[in-house]
Amino acid sequence: MDNDVPDEMSETEETAAAPASSDAAGEIDLNKEIAESGIEEVLDELDRELVGLAPVKKRIREIAALLLVERMRRQLGLSVEAPTLHMSFTGNPGTGKTTVALRMAEILHRLGFVRRGHLVSVTRDDLVGQYIGHTAPKTKEVLKKAMGGVLFIDEAYYLYRPENERDYGQEAIEILLQVMENQREDLVVILAGYADRMETFFASNPGFRSRIAHHIDFPDYSDAELMSIADLLLHEMNYRFSPEARAAFARYIEARKAQPLFANGRSIRNALDRARLRQANRLVANRSAKLSAEDLITIEPEDILASRVFEIDRAAKADETQ
Repeated sequence: MDNDVPDEMSETEETAAAPASSDAAGEIDLNKEIAESGIEEVLDELDRELVGLAPVKKRIREIAALLLVERMRRQLGLSVEAPTLHMSFTGNPGTGKTTVALRMAEILHRLGFVRRGHLVSVTRDDLVGQYIGHTAPKTKEVLKKAMGGVLFIDEAYYLYRPENERDYGQEAIEILLQVMENQREDLVVILAGYADRMETFFASNPGFRSRIAHHIDFPDYSDAELMSIADLLLHEMNYRFSPEARAAFARYIEARKAQPLFANGRSIRNALDRARLRQANRLVANRSAKLSAEDLITIEPEDILASRVFEIDRAAKADETQ
């Protein structure tokens, strides 16, 4: 099986760092270096984009500091070997993993560790073929697109299916491992998925574990954080809750979290989309009404309480009492 990466993918362009802010004595002005890199802007944007996730944001700042110091070491001729930057993001759906990956790509680019700073997000279907000879071209094409940036593989554990002897995922894994090792100065790979499944995946593929330098766990959001996410999303869409609707949505969050397939921020966004749909139908149904701007931007409790989530919650509670 030919797992070689095409020549055009192996020609790594030099990722030269910005000129050193140093004096004749070989010293670097740290504040000037931080300002010129622009990484504080990226980190501040991450704080604005994502509610909560304090341990994740702390770890990203630590990695950014490591990269900044490494860049200064390069400028003073102190570095010997580039740091390993491949990462693992574990956590439930809707906890901000893709958003953090996007900002990580930007940080890597601003500090000169990748050429382009773009993010290519894929799943198993983008890498693994359906027949003999199909997987290698698919995987290499994805890698070609990702070179100079970050490759984000969501639900990475689906690459490995030991129960299927004819599965072609192992071929994709071998190609990925080769590139992660040989071209790590031109590509950063982030593997993402549920924590328990990722642990099983790493146990079955020690080559991946040995190449991952940073393991970051994304916690679920608290009820208060989910409400803050809802407020932030509504603000971005120029809507708002009435006080009664806000209380109803707090009940919605509690009920929805107790039900299957809850996806944190993603579920909150979906719930708000459905609430906007109900609000629109409520307003249009009253044809004799004159509508103000306040009417058009306000989500009322009936727009929340009509959700099936409350029906399911009441049915579940009724079953518990029987």
